[in-house]
Amino acid sequence: MEEKKKPAFDKMLILGSSVEAFKKLDPRVQARNPVMFVTLIGAALTTAATARSLAAGPFPLFEFQISLWLWFTVLFANFAEALAEGRGKAQAESLRRSRVEVTARLLKDGSEVKVPSSGVTKGDLVVCEAGDIIPADGEVVEGIASVDESAITGESAPVIRESGGDRSAVTGGTRVISDRLVIRVTAEQGKSFIDRMIALIEGAKRQKTPNEIALVMVLSGLTLVFLLAVSTLKVFADYAGFSAGQDLGGLVTVPVLAALLVCLIPTTIGGLLSAIGIAGMDRLIRRNVIAKSGRAVEAAGDIDVLLLDKTGTITLGNRMATAFIPAPGVTEEALAEASQLASLSDETPEGRSIVVLAKKRFELRARELHPAESCFVPFSAATQVSGIDMKNQDGKMIRSIRKGAVDTIREQASKAGLEFPPALEAAHKEIGGSGGTPLAVAENGKVIGLIHLKDMVKGGIKERFAQLRKMGIRTIMITGDNPLTAAAIAAEAGVDDFIAQATPESKLARIRREQEAGQLVAMTGDGTNDAPALAQADVGVTMNTGTQAAREAGNMVDLESNPTKLIEIVEIGKQLLMTRGSLTTFSIANDVAKYFAIIPALFATLYMTERRGGALAGLNIMGLHSPESAILSAVIFNAIIIVLLIPLALKGVAYRPENAGRVLRRNLLIYGGGGIIAPFIGIKLIDLLITAAKLV
Repeated sequence: MEEKKKPAFDKMLILGSSVEAFKKLDPRVQARNPVMFVTLIGAALTTAATARSLAAGPFPLFEFQISLWLWFTVLFANFAEALAEGRGKAQAESLRRSRVEVTARLLKDGSEVKVPSSGVTKGDLVVCEAGDIIPADGEVVEGIASVDESAITGESAPVIRESGGDRSAVTGGTRVISDRLVIRVTAEQGKSFIDRMIALIEGAKRQKTPNEIALVMVLSGLTLVFLLAVSTLKVFADYAGFSAGQDLGGLVTVPVLAALLVCLIPTTIGGLLSAIGIAGMDRLIRRNVIAKSGRAVEAAGDIDVLLLDKTGTITLGNRMATAFIPAPGVTEEALAEASQLASLSDETPEGRSIVVLAKKRFELRARELHPAESCFVPFSAATQVSGIDMKNQDGKMIRSIRKGAVDTIREQASKAGLEFPPALEAAHKEIGGSGGTPLAVAENGKVIGLIHLKDMVKGGIKERFAQLRKMGIRTIMITGDNPLTAAAIAAEAGVDDFIAQATPESKLARIRREQEAGQLVAMTGDGTNDAPALAQADVGVTMNTGTQAAREAGNMVDLESNPTKLIEIVEIGKQLLMTRGSLTTFSIANDVAKYFAIIPALFATLYMTERRGGALAGLNIMGLHSPESAILSAVIFNAIIIVLLIPLALKGVAYRPENAGRVLRRNLLIYGGGGIIAPFIGIKLIDLLITAAKLV
């Protein structure tokens, strides 16, 4: 998507967000956020009190400034939310522009009928050939073709889509660039994958997550406590003033009480909470992962166990030839030459890697091969062998080379009355035990050696698993290999556990067992056989290339179909939780500091005598100029800090792969300590500025 390359803050985005901030002043919108709703009511009451004072006498500068900054507090919180939403809306608009009305070739009773794509319904069969745009989401039921999905994923390289298997799903709006596909439509009009993406990105259907709801309840509780405390402050002030023979009625007014309440309730996190959640989903979308709910993103941050497929995730996915192991009496070069000849017609990645290895090791290029005198035996899944038959000019067979599965080659040798060398039997077991796959090579029926194929572990994957372990996350590898091979690869990759000879039932059983032990589980998958486990997992990431059943079962879809993306998803989820926790800590610490800044200054004159100040004057450790300057400084700081924290809320707290205990201690130190220190410094500086400017 082009939007991913745009700067985080551009002029149009800021302008649009500023307009949206005023639109969000609607009380019906503010009511969804209790903290900011109370702030809005406080701003309205203060404005009314200011208007009444203005009508009764001279311009009430102090009250006017308080009401102005209370409105700014609400607007800044609205701006933060609008800015987070605006970045998503820009991405959604890009997707809308990519969606065009095309002509669909509807297949009915064996013949094609051209209809608008809007006329295609769920269950219809459509035909797409090279150059056609796929009219709707669907599943390939016939054919194989290259598909350009750059409109969805942003990746220019075409991908293969084919009937059956785990690469059958296609997305409306993508383009077929070769061959022919017959597609069964799986989405109703208005409910396509792109439609769901647009709705999710815009936040139209964004539901508050359980943790977010719990936090809102805590913040609402704190707000209620301070509301009760502040509402009784007037009674206390009148009683204390009467007892001391002082009149505090002109100091403890409605604007002052509203300002005090807004400064003491957690307005910082209340104003940024929605923006943090939206920005977390936005970070996921920018990595081409679509979450079906905010709850899935949040759950990713709490994950304890990761289930990862071996092939394509932990390993490269293509077995590569790494060594030639000759039988006794056969040279390695002779084995390499025979292996290369037997692999010339093998178009599999394994076959090509054998040709390349022979070329690298011995500079073999099959120069002596004469096509007219050779007959290739291509690799077949049925025979599990490939090879070549070479004849002389008289047509007499001089060499017959076969390469394939050990059991198949052993059986062919046995039928010819030849034995499988014991040394190769031992090598066969050793290769299997190390996580590799052996292929046997025979010439004229005689077994001459083995080829060691190995699915290479991805570079850096072991270090990433070590980072996850530091975070307290266990990794479990899923593979269809036998236990011996699985154990060898698991040890090399550095995973904590593995499931060998995995079946849908064994995956599902393992996930349920982990969940019963109180663990949250995430897994990736792309096939129909993965669907039960994906549905059971707390975070199920399905590949966009996968089957429709898998895509429906998971709660996240990776548009790039990169299984290792699961690790990034967990990191994004943890960053979301860390950001929310850090700013909550900072906000509550702010409230504590503002309490000690305002209350002592407000009641510094209470019980004051000619010789010394009031009882609370000694707590005015910042030496604020007056009660009015203390209140106004606190209100200004309370509004400005929201703006200063918007970049952090949108970008997220810097992520580090550490366990929860260390993260908590660091956040308490940085954001708890910083939240207490910052208001003392900020309020004092603002107090000096407004005093110098004679604003109070």
